[in-house]
Amino acid sequence: MYRDPIYEALATADDSIVAGRAADGDTAAFAVLVRRYTPMMRAYARQILPGTADIDDVLQDVFLTAWQRLPELEDLARVKPWLMRITGRKSVDRIRAGRPQVNIDDIEPRAAERAAPARIVEARMGTAALSSALRELPDGQRACWVLREIGEYSYDEIAEELELPLSTVRGLLARARKFLLIRMEEWR
Repeated sequence: MYRDPIYEALATADDSIVAGRAADGDTAAFAVLVRRYTPMMRAYARQILPGTADIDDVLQDVFLTAWQRLPELEDLARVKPWLMRITGRKSVDRIRAGRPQVNIDDIEPRAAERAAPARIVEARMGTAALSSALRELPDGQRACWVLREIGEYSYDEIAEELELPLSTVRGLLARARKFLLIRMEEWR
């Protein structure tokens, strides 16, 4: 088996020397870069791509781009990270190219108006305003209102729960509702 002494010398040379010669058009130097970094680039592409079928095509694209753009590389000693960046970009490009482009409006139904962000914010602000107004109510009015409106208790059940006469419960609820109606006017 014939061994090329120039190739063997390049195989042990520093990245900056090999990349410099390859940038000047030396195909033997470029072959050293290909042989040196293909296993690492293949492993990296395999991590990004969903299947193994495209890996060789991606690496071929990477080396074609590298051959064309190597003279533009400013720091030739950084050829390894440069090749890895190209590998990452080409792998992602391959994924994007293989993915069908679908308009989300065609497949996703529009959110209900009540689920729109502005409506959600408005509802939260209304709830916060109601909480604030409820804190301003006297304890008896607040207890009656919460049991009636949130707990859905009947008037009799509220009277029994709070140990109050039914007429007092009705009065407390009427005053609580009047206060909240005025206080929450801007939220109607």
